[in-house]
Amino acid sequence: MDAASAIKGSLEMAEMIGMTYLGDLNDQELLQRPHPDCNHINWQVGHLIQSEHDMLEKLAPGSMPELPTGFAEKYTRETAASQDASQFASKDELMQAYQQQRAATLALLAKTPAAELDEPTGVDYAPTKGAMLRMQGEHWMMHCGQWVVVRRNCGKPVVI
Repeated sequence: MDAASAIKGSLEMAEMIGMTYLGDLNDQELLQRPHPDCNHINWQVGHLIQSEHDMLEKLAPGSMPELPTGFAEKYTRETAASQDASQFASKDELMQAYQQQRAATLALLAKTPAAELDEPTGVDYAPTKGAMLRMQGEHWMMHCGQWVVVRRNCGKPVVI
């Protein structure tokens, strides 16, 4: 298996797990927090989408589609404490933004020559282009564990 295939597999696994955990949660449930000191799921998903956009746009300017108008302002450190649903995107809006960004991530991966995956980024947590692309799935997986707690608190079935 080549590096691009391994990265793509990592992204696909994270998507399968993340979308399975989010699948039957509604907008109100997305505002629940796994712990009072944690961010609610809606904010986490918005943060993941924005992070993917920002990181990969810096990696390859012009590669990512624009986020919806006002999206970045909804998902800042300052908004993380809010429980006001009107301050955040709906689940449908989040999923649409996610699909657009992830499609662009996969397109960027597909057109990046293998030799470029080892090029440095200057970023400690993702020191190469390949690591930055791979991190998109890993970042989602970091947050998915919190969503299981919310699912249990909501009485949702075990799905994975």
